[in-house]
Amino acid sequence: MVKFGLVDRWMPVPGRLISWAPTEASRRAARNAPEHPTPPAHIQEAYLESAYRNRHSGFRFSRLCLITFDIVGVLDIDAMTSAVNSFVTRHDTFLTWFTTGEQGSRRHLVDAAEVDLAPTDHGDFTDPELIRDHVQAATPGPDVWECFTFGVIEQPERFTVYAAIDHIATDGISQALTIYELRELYTSALTRTASALPTPGSYVEYCQRERAASAELDLESPTVRSWIDIVQSNGGDLPTFPLDLGVGEDGYTRTADTAYPLLDPARAARFDEACEGVGAKFSGGIFAAAALAQYELTGRSVYLGLTPKSTRATPGEWGAIGWFASLIPIHFSVAGATSFLQLAALAQQAFVDGKALGDTSYHRVLELVTPEHGITTKPGWTAPMISYVDVRKLPGEEELAAAKVGLFGSRGSSEDVFMWINRFTDHTSAIFLYPDTEQAGRSIDLYFAKLNEIFQSVVDEGDYHPPAPDCITAMSSGDLALGRLETSRVG
Repeated sequence: MVKFGLVDRWMPVPGRLISWAPTEASRRAARNAPEHPTPPAHIQEAYLESAYRNRHSGFRFSRLCLITFDIVGVLDIDAMTSAVNSFVTRHDTFLTWFTTGEQGSRRHLVDAAEVDLAPTDHGDFTDPELIRDHVQAATPGPDVWECFTFGVIEQPERFTVYAAIDHIATDGISQALTIYELRELYTSALTRTASALPTPGSYVEYCQRERAASAELDLESPTVRSWIDIVQSNGGDLPTFPLDLGVGEDGYTRTADTAYPLLDPARAARFDEACEGVGAKFSGGIFAAAALAQYELTGRSVYLGLTPKSTRATPGEWGAIGWFASLIPIHFSVAGATSFLQLAALAQQAFVDGKALGDTSYHRVLELVTPEHGITTKPGWTAPMISYVDVRKLPGEEELAAAKVGLFGSRGSSEDVFMWINRFTDHTSAIFLYPDTEQAGRSIDLYFAKLNEIFQSVVDEGDYHPPAPDCITAMSSGDLALGRLETSRVG
């Protein structure tokens, strides 16, 4: 089973720890690197500005992404040194960094010839917590170039590889590519054979293309108009999680995570078949279930959700490391629907409509709107997100469990709820990141209980029928009857 969650969930087997990080000469060259005219991607710019505004939070506010996997055999340090350096220098996202201040963010481009990552032997570690602490402390945030480190933890006859990369330089697809490429590059160096990896696309060129297209947008552009109409219909702002999370307006709330089992392979196939019967896909079924859960828990008859979409557009970009992502809206009405299957078809069409807005960043829309539009979304906004990942489609999925793959994130700060539905060959699970409050924990349990009820009914009965409208009662936080929930968390 692939492990997901916060970095605290990573339980590395103790052993000798060797890390790779840029040398002082490389860091000095990066600090002196000239400015490059290409701005960050919209999503990067918002992330950098948020990290800058919260630089005095007292903890790592930016998100550290940790990728781990095992390789069977005895470690060859020289081969791993070659692999790490080849990996970093073949992807130009690792060759740029940003200075951020009150006037925005500016890119700097580092000469690949100046980049050198060298190994450091830290000796034996006997406590997994100390390993986690070391990796997090050794990997800086996005305010410096060297916001990535690599390492291995040696055990008899195998070793664990980790890549710790700030989110500024990676996304979900990039994390899968990181595993594949580091293994391939290590094997090539070990056997002294040429790597078969194709030449990746340029993330810097992607940012140029995104910004050029974005500059052509105005308030009359159809995709901008669609975004405005959708947000206006939601009261002028993005959605919030349907239940109380117990988060105050001041200070920071750290992040918690919970995982729940959802479907075994046979039941996932039956859910798929039910959706296909009405022209929907598994993804459309997820949003139909989310809309019904919101409707029954709150009485809201119009659903607005957000989901990430990859913005990779060329073959080279599908092989590139970087943050190629945008959030798209999923917007449809529950009113009048008497079954899940009715809504699944609507949700699937809403997903298709939302994908048409994938190349129009909501960050750009906020630059264009005026006070007359009544859009109240503030800088640094956050909103609930639902992501569906069919891990079966990733290269080498059958090898992930054997390699003990893990994908983890630092705790950071949380104001809303992110949910991932991950479908593997042997199971489908739901993972939530949310504010670490007692109220949020109760609300997540209640929300998943309703979501799970809908999924299981579709599998067992072929459909799900919500209560009649006059039976729907909006629930407040005081109505959480947790004693009646039947949920099972994954440890």
